[in-house]
Amino acid sequence: MAKLSARGAAFLRAHLIHLICALALASLALTPSLVPRPTVFQGVMAGLWFMVGFQLGFAVRAAVRALARRLSGRWPRSMAGPDAPADSTRGGREGRSPLRAGGLAAAIGVGLFIYVMGYGALVVSWQNEVRELVEMEPVDGPGHAAFLVSMATTMLLVFGIAKAITALRDAVGRWVARRGGSARRTRWASRTTAVAAVLALVLGLIGGGLGVVGRIYQDRDAGTLEGSSPPVLPGRSGGPGSAADWDGLGRQGRAFTGGGPSAAHIAQVTGTSAEEPVRAYAGLSQGADMQARAELVVEELERHGGFDREVLLVATPTGSGWLEPQAIAALEYLYAGDTAAASMQYSVQPSWVSFLFDPELPQNSSQALFDAVHARWQALPEAERPRLVVYGLSLGALGMSGSFESLEDLLARTDAALFTGPPATSEPWRTLQANRDPGSPVWQPIYRDGERVRWQSKPGDFAAPEGSWREPRLGYLQHATDPITWLDPAVIYRSPEWLSGPADSGGRGADVSDSMRWIPGVTFMHLVADMLVSEAVPPSHGHNFGDVAVDGWAQVLPGHERSQAQLDEIQSVIEGIDTHDPTWE
Repeated sequence: MAKLSARGAAFLRAHLIHLICALALASLALTPSLVPRPTVFQGVMAGLWFMVGFQLGFAVRAAVRALARRLSGRWPRSMAGPDAPADSTRGGREGRSPLRAGGLAAAIGVGLFIYVMGYGALVVSWQNEVRELVEMEPVDGPGHAAFLVSMATTMLLVFGIAKAITALRDAVGRWVARRGGSARRTRWASRTTAVAAVLALVLGLIGGGLGVVGRIYQDRDAGTLEGSSPPVLPGRSGGPGSAADWDGLGRQGRAFTGGGPSAAHIAQVTGTSAEEPVRAYAGLSQGADMQARAELVVEELERHGGFDREVLLVATPTGSGWLEPQAIAALEYLYAGDTAAASMQYSVQPSWVSFLFDPELPQNSSQALFDAVHARWQALPEAERPRLVVYGLSLGALGMSGSFESLEDLLARTDAALFTGPPATSEPWRTLQANRDPGSPVWQPIYRDGERVRWQSKPGDFAAPEGSWREPRLGYLQHATDPITWLDPAVIYRSPEWLSGPADSGGRGADVSDSMRWIPGVTFMHLVADMLVSEAVPPSHGHNFGDVAVDGWAQVLPGHERSQAQLDEIQSVIEGIDTHDPTWE
C-alpha cells in the first residue's frame, strides 16, 4: 500500500501541471454560452478540451522548467518530471517517506475531487439557467449520465490516439538510435515524427471529413424528402407545363416546389378565396452556370404567370438549397396565394462548408437571380408590375443582402426586404448596427427612428419604434441568443457589446444568461460550438425564427388586409409546419 501511495504521489507530482491545464480547459469549455447544448455534445466538448489541456501541460511544464532554470539555475524537485535527479535536500525520493508521499497523493486527490464535484454542480446550475431562459426543460439524471459517459468516451479515444502517436515516436527514436544516430538526432527524429503524425491526423480528419460530408450531401441531394411529390397543379417547377425537370431540382428544390399550401387550404384557413401560389426553382444541375439557372427561373415565372401576381418574392436559400417553409408559406397565406416565389440552388453542401470555402458563392448566385428577375420585372409597364420583395435566411440573408451595393440601392430596387438571422459579416446589416441610434441595444437596434429599417425578435417588436415606418421597408429578424448573428472574429480579443452587463440593466438580451462572461478566445469558440445546435431550441431563441415569420411579413409588406383573427389562424398553421430539421442545411 505504501508503495502504491508513493507511486500515486510520484504520478501526481509529475503530472500536476498537466491536470491543472486539463481542468482549466475543460472548465472553460463548460462555462455558459448563448444556447444550451445537448448533454452528449457537451460531454464530447468537455472531454476533448480536457485531453487537449493535458497535452498542453507538456509545453507548459517545459516552459516553466526553462524559466526556473534561467532564474535560479536549479529546478525544484516537486515540479520536475520523473527523469529529474533525486535531491534529498529538496525532498527527493530518498528524502520523502512513503507515508508523506501517500499523504500528498491523498491531499491532491481530495482537492481534485472537491473541485470536480463543486464545479460540476456549478455547471449544472449554469446549463439549467440557460435552458430556463430559452424555455427548455432542465437537465435530469439521465442527462447527467449521458454527459459523463460521452466525456469519458471522448477522453479514452483521445488518450488512445495520443498513446499511439507516442509509441510511434518512441519506435522511430529507437530505430534511429540503433543505427548509430546521436542523441540529438534521435530526439529530432522522435519529435519530427510526433509532429508529422499529429498534422497527418488533423489534415486527414479535415480532408476525410469534408470528403465524407461531400458524399453524404451529394447522396442527400439526389434523394427526396418524405412528403415531397411532383406537383399535380400548374404553377410549380417540376410540375405540369414546367421546363424544369423534377429530378433535376435537387432535394430541397423538390421540397420547395412539391410542398407549401394549396389554394384550397389557404381559402380554408383564411375564409377567403385564394389562388394557387407560383413557386419557381432551378437546381444546381439545371444550367451550365448561375446565369443559365437564373434565366431558367425567369422562364418558369413567365410560363406560370409569376409576373402577373400581386407579390413576387426572390429568395436565396441556405447552402444546400433549403428555404424555410414557414417564411414562404406565411407570405402565401397573407396574400391569398396571389404570390410567386423564385429561388435557385448554388450548392449541395451545408451552409458552413459553403461559407468556409466559397463565401462569395451565395452573393454571386443571389445577384445573378435578382438581376435577371429585376430586368424582366422592369420591362413591364409600371402599373402592371408586381410588388418585388427579397428574402434570405442565415447564409441566404448574407447572399441576398450582399447583392445590393447599399441600403439605398436595396430600397430603390425592391418594395420590401426581410432578412432572417443574418451572419455577423452581412451588409448592410453590419453598417446599420454600427450606426444605430444612441441608447438602442445592439440586439434590438433602432436606426434613424425606424423610418426605413427595423428589427424584430418576437412579434410586436417592429411596432416598438415611434413614428411611421415608410415604404419600402427593410426588416431584420434576429435574436439575442443567435450565435450565427454574433460570430464575429473580433470576439476573440474584444468583449462584445451584447455582453456589456447584466440583463436587468440592459447589458444583454433578456434571454442571455447573466452567468455568461466574455473570455478571450473562449467566447468565440463557444459561438462556433453553439452554431451547431442553434436550431435545437424553441422559437424566439437561437436560430429558430418560425414564430415570427407571419408577423414579419405582415409588418414589412403591408396591404394584405388580414384581420387579427385571420393572422392568428395563419400563425397556428405556420407553427405546425415540419421544417425537416434544417440544422445541417
